[in-house]
Parts: sequence; C-alpha cells; structure tokens
Amino acid sequence: MNTTQMTAAAALLALLAAAAAAAGGGVKGRPARQFPVVATSQGQLRGSVMRSRQGKDIYAFRGVRFAEPPLGELRFKAPVPVAAWSGVRNATEDGSACPQPVADYPVPMSEDCLFLNVYTTKLPHGRSNPRRPVVVFFNPGGFYGFTGHSAILGPQYLLDHELILVTNNYRLGALGLLSTGDGVLPGNYAMKDQVAVLRWVRQNIGAFGGDPDSVTIAGYSAGSMSVMFHMVSPMSRGLFHRAIAMSGSPFFKWSVDRDPLPVARKLARHFRCPVDSSEAIRSCLLRVDALEMGRAIDIYREFAWDPIVSFMPTLERAGDSEEQFLTVEPQQSLLSGDFVHVPLITGMTQDEFAWRSLDVLKNATWKDEINNNYYEVYPIAFMYERGTERSRYITDELRNFYLKNKDVENTPRNGLGTLYSDALVGFGVHRTSKVLPCVNSQPVYYYKFSFPGRYSYVYLENTTTPFGVVHHDETLYLFYISVLAPFFTENDPEVLMVKRLTQLWANFIQTGNPTPNRTELFNNVLWEPITTTNSKYLDEGTVMEMKEGLFQERLALWDRLFPLQMPKCYAH
Repeated sequence: MNTTQMTAAAALLALLAAAAAAAGGGVKGRPARQFPVVATSQGQLRGSVMRSRQGKDIYAFRGVRFAEPPLGELRFKAPVPVAAWSGVRNATEDGSACPQPVADYPVPMSEDCLFLNVYTTKLPHGRSNPRRPVVVFFNPGGFYGFTGHSAILGPQYLLDHELILVTNNYRLGALGLLSTGDGVLPGNYAMKDQVAVLRWVRQNIGAFGGDPDSVTIAGYSAGSMSVMFHMVSPMSRGLFHRAIAMSGSPFFKWSVDRDPLPVARKLARHFRCPVDSSEAIRSCLLRVDALEMGRAIDIYREFAWDPIVSFMPTLERAGDSEEQFLTVEPQQSLLSGDFVHVPLITGMTQDEFAWRSLDVLKNATWKDEINNNYYEVYPIAFMYERGTERSRYITDELRNFYLKNKDVENTPRNGLGTLYSDALVGFGVHRTSKVLPCVNSQPVYYYKFSFPGRYSYVYLENTTTPFGVVHHDETLYLFYISVLAPFFTENDPEVLMVKRLTQLWANFIQTGNPTPNRTELFNNVLWEPITTTNSKYLDEGTVMEMKEGLFQERLALWDRLFPLQMPKCYAH
C-alpha cells in the first residue's frame, strides 16, 4: 500500500475505504439468547457478542444513538438528547459515519451519524454491578475525517482487560465546526457532540456495568486536542476523571480559529451562496447536500496538501448560544490553572509527520515552490503568521536549522520531514509537557512511541517497509485495525507491544497510574511523571526505558521562536 501521496487523515479515510464491514462482530449464527439486552435511560438495546484477543466474550452495543439526527434545522446546532423509545432497539451493527471527503465510501455515510459503541466483558446481573472503569475514545482525522466504526477501532485488544470502551462519531468538517463568529453560526458542534457522548455515558454507563465516577477520556491527533479542550471547557466539567492525549495539543497558534468568518465565506462561495450576512450564509448552506459539504476540503488547500486542518474549534461569545464550549483561549486557561486537574498521559511517536516531505519531493511543482518561495510556503505548511517581518524571521530560522539553508533533499530521511514532524505535532506536545506539570495538581506522564513494528500507516513507496514510526502507529497495538494489520497472536512479534500498551492503558484507566508496580512486562520500569525539575519520559520501544530530554535541541528552537510567559512554578 502506498500512502505517501496522502495526508495522514486522508490515508486513514482511504483505509476505511478498504474496510467495508470487517470486524462484523461475530453475531452470525448465534442463538438469540446470546444477544445481550440492556435497559438505558431512554430504552432497551439489543447487542451482539464479539471475541477478545485472549478469547473473552465482548458484549458489543453498536450504532447506539446518543443524540437526535442533526438534520434540517438541527444542522449547525448543538446536539439534542435522544428521545426515549419503547421496545428493544437493535444495537448489533455500527451506525453510519459522518460525511467526509472520500468517494465510494463502503462504510455508510450520512448526516444522521451521531452514534456510539459500547464494549464490555461483564454486564450487571441482578443486583450485582461490576462498576468497571470506562474509557471514551475520540478518533483522529483532522476534524474532517474518520469514525468510531468497529472495523477501525476494534475493541479486541483493550477488552482483554477489565474496563469498558466507548467509541463514537462526532460531526466533521463544516458540519461540525463551521462558524461565522456570532450567534448565527456559533460553531463547535463537533465538540458539543463529544460532550453529549460524555453526558450519555454519565447517565447510562451503569446499565452496562460501568462506573460513571471513573471515566477516562482519550484521543489521538484531533481527538487528542479534543481531550485537552474538554479539560478547559465549562461544558465538560464533572464528566471525566483521567485523560490520555496522544500526538495532539492545543498549544499551537492554529488550534483555535480566532477569525472563522473567512472560512465560512469561502465555503459559501463554493456552493454559490450569498455572503453578505451570517443569516444569508446559514440559510443557503442549510440547503446544501451534507455529503457534498463533507467533501469540500480541497477548496482550502494552498500548497500541496497544506494546511493540514481547515476547520477548528472557535471561541464563542457569551449569549451566542445556550451553552458555550469555549469562551477563553485554551492556552490561557491552561497557563492560569483554570482547567480540570486530572492525571494525564501525553506524548508522540518517533517520526510523526516526517513522511509528508515525500509528497512534496515527488511533485516537481511543489518541490520547486518550497525551495524558491519559502517565505510564502513555510507559514502555510507549518501554520504560523504570514506576511510579516516576524514571519520572514521565523522562516529563515527554521530553514537554517532544519535545511542548513539548502534545497530540500530527495531522501526518505531529510530535514523537511523533521520540520513537518515538529511543526505539526512535536512542538505542541512538547509545550504541553512543559506547562502541564507546572500547573496541574495531578501527575503528567510523558512518552515517545518508538517501537519498529512490521506494520504502519505509511510505507516506503512500492515496498512493505514502514517509513518509520509515524503518526497513528501506536494505535495498531491498542485497537484491532483490520485493514492495516493482521489479528496479532502469541506467535507475532507485535503481540508483546499489544500486551504492554493495553496494560499501561488499563492500569491508568483503573488507577490513574500506568505502572503501579514493577513487572517484567515493562522491563521492571516504573513510569515516572515529568515534573518542573525533570524532563523524564518513557521510551516505548523494543525495550521500555525511562529517558530525559525528548528532542530537546530541536524543540528548544521552537520555544525561542514562539516564546510563552511560563507560570512562576516552572523551574527549568
């Protein structure tokens, strides 16, 4: 598979295009008595039975509505709680994915997409309730792609442990985040969908044997940024108790759209809508086909596949909507300590987005453009201010450090790739690792994932050799991703990492500490939190090791170029 011509999010979407109905749940041929039924606050659900890696029965409830379909006048609105029903609803199949930019999508897509999946290996029986800890996972995809579908986020690895997994869909692209910066289109519908998931869990997870007072929120990339947005949002208070934020952080200048109106106007013009008022934009876009709107991402590309994101959460003004998800800059809330203080795991992969340079190098036009028009291209690709003297200074410094002021080199490992990696993920996660230990009253665990498995999201062209350890690769050991890798068994070299990562997660989800005891599984290493006086991180490689100073020299440059007034508690 050659994914080097796509953005990471586009690669994920293309993988889904091969998924069809993999991980169907193993319900075929089972007698009716093996279809479990639970009673939620809204009504009864009939689930199915899947099988974990170690052979445990997984009670799976898929395609569960957590909100009313966001159709008609409910488009561009906060989600409406699902109404009660009579009888028993079928929850044996995944619901539709939300509209996104992939043609011939085999997983059904629909604007009616607000569904979640619940997986557990032990349901309540009589008066006995196991009250297991819960993890709610928010998927990646740049806020414009992906889904919680079981073919991609298969529960078979995590459910070897005593926990409950909840995956979900949230609205994407314009349907999830379009804003005019006022009360007409306030934005943040995707984030409010996620809050609705957490409220549903709070209200209903006990029926599945879960503990509503022990909820971990986890996410990757856009899902990771979502996790940290929930830490600062007033809407999410009291709905979670631990957090895992993988390869994503709001410590970027571009993590929040401070001026969303131009983005909305560009979309409106694309669909030949008037742009003279917010009301006119909204009225016209309400009539646009949802699938067409989900595909309207390329209109925002300015260089190659960049910028990597087009639609982002925005700041809402008080009074613009009934509830505001964000009203204060996330960085400001985090720096001031005004957020939900919970134990946190955060980190990145060894190579992240380094492979994106290969896209540029294979295209003669793009290569020429980045070599000769770097003052225009760099701010687009690496997402910082444009057209100022400071922008030119930042570009000069980056080009000098990463490329030694030379043209980009046509090699798999090159300075441009490292620059992509640090700009899109590394710096933001690094800054989280500096700020949060200072202001969070709970421990922060920092990691680098460097395990060189045989399978990956990105391979060298025309080979089965992974490019490196790239963005998303650790999810292969947390979820069964049937379109990317085989089902790992005891004979596979990857199974040790499956055991390690799922056990780290299970420990953290259950106790708030990923390594409460020394074990041979973790090479007798205790994962020490990063603090204001150390820079420790766990290297999750072939061997588990505690190290210090992750990418220190590279990321010190970003600290200098984008200075931040650190809290007084910061010591190094």
